[in-house]
Amino acid sequence: MNVVTEHISVSTRGNVDILDITDDVSSLLRKSNFKSGIVTVFVHGSTAALTTIEYEPGLIEDMKRMLEQVAPQGIEYKHNLRWGDGNGHSHIRASLLGPGITVPFQDSSLMLGTWQQIVFIDLDNRPRSRDIIVQIMGNMNK
Repeated sequence: MNVVTEHISVSTRGNVDILDITDDVSSLLRKSNFKSGIVTVFVHGSTAALTTIEYEPGLIEDMKRMLEQVAPQGIEYKHNLRWGDGNGHSHIRASLLGPGITVPFQDSSLMLGTWQQIVFIDLDNRPRSRDIIVQIMGNMNK
């Protein structure tokens, strides 16, 4: 089994900025010369997350509304009292969604559903520059 590690850099607006990174991951996969295996996508940091959704405006707004209902910005968080950075809600939201996902691939193509895209979500309360790790494991093309 072979392993290649790559990176995707993104700049965000913060405050539940949702970015479709499917094409970025697919491009790295095609360049890697792998035939089949798995791609793991992972984000550094505790205020960002990765998941899959149908990347369309309605669902993006639904996701933002759901996150505000589950972990509202305007309530007291012990984290905010301790650190004074006002992003306790960001940490809670990120922990619920998770920092990474794994997607299988075959014939150098991600095995995603028709309406399924890989999205990066910056949940912090300010703009950020983020590093996303893409690790590809599997069998190489001959």
